[in-house]
Amino acid sequence: MAARSGAAGARAAIASADPGVTAAPGDPATDDLEHLLGERVLRSFVGLVPTPEVLAAIAAGRASGVSLYRAKNIETPDQVRALTAALQAARPRDEPPVIVALDQEGGQLQAIGAGATAWPGNLALAASGSSDLALRAGAAIGAELAAMGVNVDFAPVCDLLDDPRSPLMGTRTFGDDPILAGRLAVAMVRGLQSAGVAATLKHFPGHGSVAGDSHHGLPVAPVDAATLRSRELVPFGAGIGAGARLVMLGHLAVPAATDGRTVPATLAPELARALLRDELGFEGVTVSDALDMAALYSSAGPGAAAQELPAIAVRAAMAGLDLLLTVHDPVLEDRVVEALVDAARSGRLYPADVRSSAGRIRSLRAWLGQTEGPPLSVVGSAAHAALARAIAERSSTLIRDRDGLLPIRPDGIDRVVVVSPRPVDLTPADTSSYLRLGLAEVLRETGFRVDEIDMPLDPTPADVGALTEAIGPGPASSARVLAVVGSIDALVHDGQARLVDAFVRRAIPVIAVALRTPVDVLAYPSVGTALATYGSQPPNLRALAAGLVGRIPFTGRLPVRFDPDHHGDGR
Repeated sequence: MAARSGAAGARAAIASADPGVTAAPGDPATDDLEHLLGERVLRSFVGLVPTPEVLAAIAAGRASGVSLYRAKNIETPDQVRALTAALQAARPRDEPPVIVALDQEGGQLQAIGAGATAWPGNLALAASGSSDLALRAGAAIGAELAAMGVNVDFAPVCDLLDDPRSPLMGTRTFGDDPILAGRLAVAMVRGLQSAGVAATLKHFPGHGSVAGDSHHGLPVAPVDAATLRSRELVPFGAGIGAGARLVMLGHLAVPAATDGRTVPATLAPELARALLRDELGFEGVTVSDALDMAALYSSAGPGAAAQELPAIAVRAAMAGLDLLLTVHDPVLEDRVVEALVDAARSGRLYPADVRSSAGRIRSLRAWLGQTEGPPLSVVGSAAHAALARAIAERSSTLIRDRDGLLPIRPDGIDRVVVVSPRPVDLTPADTSSYLRLGLAEVLRETGFRVDEIDMPLDPTPADVGALTEAIGPGPASSARVLAVVGSIDALVHDGQARLVDAFVRRAIPVIAVALRTPVDVLAYPSVGTALATYGSQPPNLRALAAGLVGRIPFTGRLPVRFDPDHHGDGR
């Protein structure tokens, strides 16, 4: 594709979406508009079976498909398979497949839980440094989704982990090296799409440098134009070169790319058209992040979406978004279609853009029908479990062992006490709360006597005192106790660090384990032995246990740059 400059492309894009542009001969017929523009909407619903409203919308051509969510739609693999079959059966005869999309990233965001393989996240793949593992993981994730009738994965995340303290990014990214992130994104795209599942690069143009969460407000990326191109866009460019079928735009502002305007990327033609299509040459389908996020709205009141969503959807379409990810009630989703039709009739949506977008969506849907999915037995298979374990074992990282506590041996201690936070969702884009940490269980399998104590995410001083007493006798006792303390987001929830310090002051040997991002170790510099697992999925914990007792070496490399011996600023 011939590239135009960013400014020129933006001006052309804005002109094509100008409300004053009048209809031209050959415009789509009025009775076609509802169908052409209805396909711009990805709908949602609540239930383990499709609702009558969503089936009717698909049958009438007022939706190209749906997005599924773990809390709303998903129970077991066979239930998902029956649900997707019902969605496909609702489409008119001879229509291409309906889009069925979800977030199966691995790590802290997995839409399919029970019965499916528990995958370590992208940060674990980055710590392994292995493109082969990323390719195989993508193919395996794609195979499991295809077996359940899911044909679009909102993955891989191409944001860089510029701020490893960010709970929004967490283990979702491929680290902070744009070249490594691009290489792994390419592998993941190729793996997913080899299984007939379309990959989605997200969240364009890069969410990693922003501190805020677009679920709660509009974050602003502080990057300049040169940094945007030399860092943030590199993984996206690599994924586009690998043939990714979709790109999801994030609800973040990048003033350096929008002439200083603070506008969400989803509503900015300078990004969706000039940068993504003209400069990077992307020819596939663009999709918005969920349109229920606070970054898009002028107020946070309960009626904001009802008042503003139709206009926001029109602005996103004018900016160049093909698919609009609605997460609303069916009446409001219908109003989005009506608003798009009105915008086309009035000339705010240019006819050529309506046709081009419809063509891209149709091409995607036709591609989705080319590969037959594998049998449901592939979901959660032994081969996939072994692959997940291999990723976890290659990624587990020894950050420091100044105390020489590794490997732990039965003749050196009487018991191990595992202390870890109860898993919670740190952001709306998180499914960690579905996990039950099982480190004590897997350590027991190695032959140790292991006690388990859970703690709140942010222990109070009273909690710290009680937990310290619960761990057992102090240094005057002859009992030999080792504490293995897991941490999650410890720089923010610094009660965890106070607990670790209390153990150290009591002369209790401590092995600290960063269960999410490795920068947790900055919160407890007094601990001499620290590791990182990049997630709390069962494969991560089994790999940790194997490393602790010396059955496997810790071969992972830190995928983010920081000095692990430097005191953090979170306490």
